Amino acid sequence: MTTTQDRNVVRSQKEFKVVGTRPLLNSSTGAHKVTGEAIYGADFYPNEYLHGKVLRSPHGHAKIKSINTSKAEALEGVKAVVTYKDYPTNNPEGTHGMAGLPMKQLRDNSMASDKVLYEGHPIAGVAAVNPHIAEEALSLIEIDYEVLPAVLTAPEALKDGAPILLEDLKTKGDITKQKGQTNLAEHFRHEKGDIEKGFGEADHILEREFNTATVHQGYIEPQNTTAYWDKDGRLFIWLSTQGPFEVRSDTAIAVGIDEAKVRVTPMEIGGGFGGKFPLYHEPVAALLSKKSGKAVKIVMSRQEVLEGTGPTPGSYSKVKIGITNEGKITAGQAYIAFEAGAYPGSPVAAGAQCVFAAYDVPNGLVDGLDVVVNKPKAAAYRAPGATQVAMATETVIDELAEKIGMDPIEIRMINAAKEGTRRIDGPVYPLIGCEEVLKEMKKHPHYNAPITNKNVGRGVAIGFWFNAGLHSSATISVNSDGTVNLVEGSPDIGGSRASLSMMAAEVLGINPEEVNATVTNTDQIGYTFGTGGSRVTFATGWAVYEAAQDAKKQMIARAAKIWDVDASTLELKDGNFQSKTDSALKITFKELASELHDAGEPILGVGNVDPSGEGGAFAGNIVDVEVDPDTGKVKILRFTVIQDAGKAIHPSFVEGQMQGGSVQGIGWALNEEYFYNKSGNMSNVSLLDYRMPTSLDLPNIDTVIVEVANPGHPFGVRGVGEVNIAPPPAAIANAINKAIGVRMNVLPMNPNNIMDAIWNK
Repeated sequence: MTTTQDRNVVRSQKEFKVVGTRPLLNSSTGAHKVTGEAIYGADFYPNEYLHGKVLRSPHGHAKIKSINTSKAEALEGVKAVVTYKDYPTNNPEGTHGMAGLPMKQLRDNSMASDKVLYEGHPIAGVAAVNPHIAEEALSLIEIDYEVLPAVLTAPEALKDGAPILLEDLKTKGDITKQKGQTNLAEHFRHEKGDIEKGFGEADHILEREFNTATVHQGYIEPQNTTAYWDKDGRLFIWLSTQGPFEVRSDTAIAVGIDEAKVRVTPMEIGGGFGGKFPLYHEPVAALLSKKSGKAVKIVMSRQEVLEGTGPTPGSYSKVKIGITNEGKITAGQAYIAFEAGAYPGSPVAAGAQCVFAAYDVPNGLVDGLDVVVNKPKAAAYRAPGATQVAMATETVIDELAEKIGMDPIEIRMINAAKEGTRRIDGPVYPLIGCEEVLKEMKKHPHYNAPITNKNVGRGVAIGFWFNAGLHSSATISVNSDGTVNLVEGSPDIGGSRASLSMMAAEVLGINPEEVNATVTNTDQIGYTFGTGGSRVTFATGWAVYEAAQDAKKQMIARAAKIWDVDASTLELKDGNFQSKTDSALKITFKELASELHDAGEPILGVGNVDPSGEGGAFAGNIVDVEVDPDTGKVKILRFTVIQDAGKAIHPSFVEGQMQGGSVQGIGWALNEEYFYNKSGNMSNVSLLDYRMPTSLDLPNIDTVIVEVANPGHPFGVRGVGEVNIAPPPAAIANAINKAIGVRMNVLPMNPNNIMDAIWNK
């Protein structure tokens, strides 16, 4: 790699004509959003639609003894009421849907049957001619509860005698051979080398415990669904979602119809960060539509979003690391218990993959526990699981560096994972950029600037996310004016239409402005996994690359037909189709496109992929904070994020992702948490009380893009959307330590928790 700078891009050696530039693509970016032209899920208004509302549990844990909906059904203007009795009664064995739950649990999470397991748990749905009547109808539904004690954290749920949420729950992979009923959904273990031998070789061993609070993704747009079940038995769904194909499959399973009868149309999406994958009110709206014969629209309030959708889990972690006097890690051990929420399926598996992933740990042991508690079922949140474990590992590493008097970046460089390093959970790294990120951190002006003020500290941390590939499809059709239509199935949250257009343009030798990118419904494109896991630019980008190559091949064949030559003698170069041997045979892309209608069938390039080789991503932070030791208030003075993007397709969008993830990490570090009372009732159910950072809380965030090209992608792409949220809390915790000399082991690090740490010291 080189260090040629372009607005803080540390370039890889390979350059392209389109990829890596910063074009303004109005059709593929945010212009239609800021002008109000974009149609979001809540903006969709079918003819004669009904307003749907959902009755939710006021209790954190209770048995449902009876439900009486007769008064609601009799109210004038009410067209349908549904409860769990309207769902199919079959519960086939095995696990189902994206969440991998037993059928009863999959359906119960969208409509409770015999128990409510969290405040906000749906119990009944109403469709009426206006929202006021629907809300009044909810108040007429009579429910008899037997209230049960709630359990709200993983350590509490694992205690003997804790209230049991799911009476039939059996621990998957039970290492400890538990007897009787349990809240432990899964216990797994990863091992590498000899952990006892490794600690025996250490000169210094440090073990610390950490607790992190439940945190919401904080997307601006609430969940929404409009469903219409027509007289032919087809179900149409319009919504803002990250995973239209997942919604199609899970809704079909929940309501008991064939997947082919469900069409899901993804609208524009106002943020998701992993939280707009799960199934919520889609089956409710579908069943209300089936009963009423009308389209039914449900839009959540902010309170419903906070109480009833999946946040990222709170966690308890214990991390133990041994090092030599020279700073070399000899062993690492982690015990990680994540709150799954009401049903199994926290991101603890991802957390266990990430906990030591930035380092070459020769001897390791990681225990992961998935624990059900009386909160909404956990959902993904931007590198799910990675932030919680980075908080633990990175603060322990920092304390060890302090213990032996070593520079905190130096100790990380000594132990940095590199090509050939085997993670504790098994995979061996291909070419990765962890060392390069650390090198850029160490030489950055921020890291080398002096600190002179009292109670100001500088902290660093790094983080890892493994990224994903998975199925993707795309098509490219060529228009007679030389433009192309790109159709794909990945909802665009962070500018993916721009990056996909640019990759298509790179292959076809045209300007990216000449590519019209569209996200379509599930009937009109091949199966495409949802927008998550930092997979879209990698995997759907690869599908676009293949579709563009297919279109290019067909156009070369068409030029060969027109010129009556062998196609193998032609090439596409600099936007021209030309002969490799005869300079007289040359035609521009646009000129050839204008002749296609007269020379044969239309050109339609197709790409269908399931790629591996996604490559891991690494990011690092340098943070300066000022801490008031009398109040515990933290002010961030300077913040730098350095991240390996493999190849930045559109650097401006990459920088935006880096800054956005950093801001969310700052909120997670300092402010955000769910407040529950002992009964499982959430106290801060508005954005006035759930405290996300605003522009007034934030500094300018400097970005440096490192490019260590991923050998597993045609353009060297690594996913960039997630890893940037992993290191901020740990970096801020380490900065707080440098400022006032206390080690933080809890998130958020709000004034109360910081003052507790000061007093305890």
